[in-house]
Amino acid sequence: MPAASVNPATFVFADDGLVPNSPLPLLIYKGAIDLDHNAPEKTIEDLLGANGWGDMWRNGIYDYLHYHATVHEALGIARGHARVRFGGDSGKEFELSAGDVAILPAGTGHQCLKSTTDFSVVGAYPPGARMQITQPTPENHAHALRTIPEVGLPDSDPLSGKDGPLVKLWGNGNGVTR
Repeated sequence: MPAASVNPATFVFADDGLVPNSPLPLLIYKGAIDLDHNAPEKTIEDLLGANGWGDMWRNGIYDYLHYHATVHEALGIARGHARVRFGGDSGKEFELSAGDVAILPAGTGHQCLKSTTDFSVVGAYPPGARMQITQPTPENHAHALRTIPEVGLPDSDPLSGKDGPLVKLWGNGNGVTR
């Protein structure tokens, strides 16, 4: 279940010529989910699914730089902790731990730099296009600049639904809309 009214920290990363990133902010919710320690992945899956995010998977975060040019992504940390860089090689490093959630707008570079052996993530996506892994090359960057603006805004925040911070921050709360 979501922790009581957790507001996300927001970060915007510039296009670096290989990783497009996004004018929409990366959202990081620290300690956002009170996990059932017997089944933390299921706790996250149930919450994200109840708020309209699906096409879920369980794994870690790839140790190479990549992004998704066709869809936004939620990463719920179920177990362990990791150091993850968002925004590409010139981005920012974050420590993510069980109960944290990161929501990446399409185009946001990400890479796991170091993690505990028990590190477990649940990934999910809003309805729409399927996730595709894109590596930072000049050709992929040029293509992503065409596809990212076509990615629709989610109807709901994966943690708190239609009135959640994502909807306000990405939709009309900060003047950035698509």
